[in-house]
Amino acid sequence: MPVFPTKTFSNHYTIVTGRYPARHGIVSNVLTAPDIGRRLSLFDREAVRDASFYLAEPIWVAAERQGRRTAPLFWPGSEAPIGGVLPSYSLPFDGTMPDSARIGWMLERLALPAEERPVFLTLYFGLVDNAGHEYGPDAAATDTAIVAADRLIGRVMAGLERIGRGDVNMLVVSDHGMASTGPERVIWLDEYLPEDAMEVDEMNTLFTAWPAPGMEDSVHRALERAPHLTVYRRDELPKRYRLEGPRIAPILAIADEGWTISRRTTEDPSPTIIRGNHGYDDSLTSMRAIFVARGPAFRRGLRVPPFRNVHLYPLMAYVLDLEPEESDGSLDSLRAVLSTSATVQ
Repeated sequence: MPVFPTKTFSNHYTIVTGRYPARHGIVSNVLTAPDIGRRLSLFDREAVRDASFYLAEPIWVAAERQGRRTAPLFWPGSEAPIGGVLPSYSLPFDGTMPDSARIGWMLERLALPAEERPVFLTLYFGLVDNAGHEYGPDAAATDTAIVAADRLIGRVMAGLERIGRGDVNMLVVSDHGMASTGPERVIWLDEYLPEDAMEVDEMNTLFTAWPAPGMEDSVHRALERAPHLTVYRRDELPKRYRLEGPRIAPILAIADEGWTISRRTTEDPSPTIIRGNHGYDDSLTSMRAIFVARGPAFRRGLRVPPFRNVHLYPLMAYVLDLEPEESDGSLDSLRAVLSTSATVQ
């Protein structure tokens, strides 16, 4: 089960820190951070390398501090010197790098001599997410992408066997689910508010805004008129979202499942509405992610009930025999998945 908001950057960073977004600082894909006077966008290459955005240290930093090498490929935060520490091996994000090359990069590092070999590595395949956005989660093209991703995982497994690394423990996870959307289910903001009434960070399934001075009440009232939209002030957010602190926008609104928040402008009077999206309430079944574990640390043939992704961090730390940082997760929540010989050196 992902954390709210069910966005890429927030959940990627929760997985590797075990903290909810307000505690690790990455509260959405686009955010304003008044505490450091900067704005972060997932697509801003300079900003994602600024360590001041990250309020918790990820597992690769813990490993490096404890004398272990790491290689997190294309994981959010891996390009920033968090706590002054960079991974032993990494690359700047390059969406054009073929998935086969990403697998090769990882296998090359796992084939290194023991003293040079990383113990924590990541791969990221975006093909299922991309297809889900473009065609919708139930489309044939998305099924095809799932088959392709499965084959990529098969190539990883074959590669590990080829280099004699059957001792590797693998986790296959996704950061969120996907709901069907479309042009027939749109909340048009321009029908309720002028563009200059606020500065907007997120606007799709989730809307986060910083109203102009003196405009917070007006913005809130206007948005409350919109159907299929639940509007909150920062201090009114449900406790279960665990969102508080200066990086939470004064106004936050969540679209009903399947609905999109958008705006017509003079420059773009007919904006494109994608067929699948995420960012909705984390309690929705459509937002759930996947978890598959395989390797000597894990029991075989076991199915476990849904669990929150904050628990992945203490699980990974235990398997890697690392002293973990403080987190919101608990190893006890996933201890049942471990075999009797769960730690690796």
